[in-house]
Amino acid sequence: MYTTLKYVTQNAQQLNYTVGAFNAHNLEMLPDMIRAAKEIGAPIIIQTSVDTAKYIGMDVLVSVVKSIADNEMVDAVLHLDHARNFDDIKQAIDCGYTSVMYDGSHLPFKENILKTKAVVEYAHRHGASVEGELGTIGGTEEGIHVDDNDKVYTKPEDAVKFVQETGVDALAIAIGTNHGQFKSKTEVNIPLLKQIHHVVNIPLVIHGGTGVKEEDYPELINNGIRKFNVGTELLVAWNSTAKTTFASSEVNRSLRHNVIPANEQVKSIIKHKMKLFMNLDNRT
Repeated sequence: MYTTLKYVTQNAQQLNYTVGAFNAHNLEMLPDMIRAAKEIGAPIIIQTSVDTAKYIGMDVLVSVVKSIADNEMVDAVLHLDHARNFDDIKQAIDCGYTSVMYDGSHLPFKENILKTKAVVEYAHRHGASVEGELGTIGGTEEGIHVDDNDKVYTKPEDAVKFVQETGVDALAIAIGTNHGQFKSKTEVNIPLLKQIHHVVNIPLVIHGGTGVKEEDYPELINNGIRKFNVGTELLVAWNSTAKTTFASSEVNRSLRHNVIPANEQVKSIIKHKMKLFMNLDNRT
């Protein structure tokens, strides 16, 4: 079923697991991404950056994800990640995206509230969910770099006010993760997460999930993380595999023989992550 972020995270809240949100960079990746979810029996959030959405076409992405989700009987969300421009957000919602993230984390607190609230009002009128962000997450996302010195952790008291004033369906929080991190793992601030979870009753979101240690997953999930973003790990695996297959391929060989192994690597990673995200040993 083609559905919303609010729907899948509410189910995750009830059963104490997290939903994997995986970044797609081309159409070729999509079938195996959704089939991975089918084989595990879990919902999936397909994420695209604004640039990827424009490269492929928002209407095309909506049609493809909806069609595959319906055919495979998988709960799938199509989510626009880290959007800062109202026109991009409106276009995505109008084309049929079921979820958007308005990233106002770079703005003053009050301006972030007001602009996020405007997005929520439009999205909810059209049946879409909204993720907001409070605090700044390190690393590089689509060319935007945040130095460690510029990182701002999410304050629990700000999170309470932000959620109350905006009406967001999910909140991305800054607890030490970094976009684009794949050569090392970070130390997430679990005590801060617990404080936020104690005072905020909506689904919480981890960005920069590739850099999070897998042994930390249960504690993150048990303290309110209901959407877990994984992008860089998929991108590195796809590109590494494709470099090998294309380098050894005859120039007149069908492209699918070079792309299929890369897609299968993505599928394998998603299935592995989803098994951990289901939190089967910690159901309470």
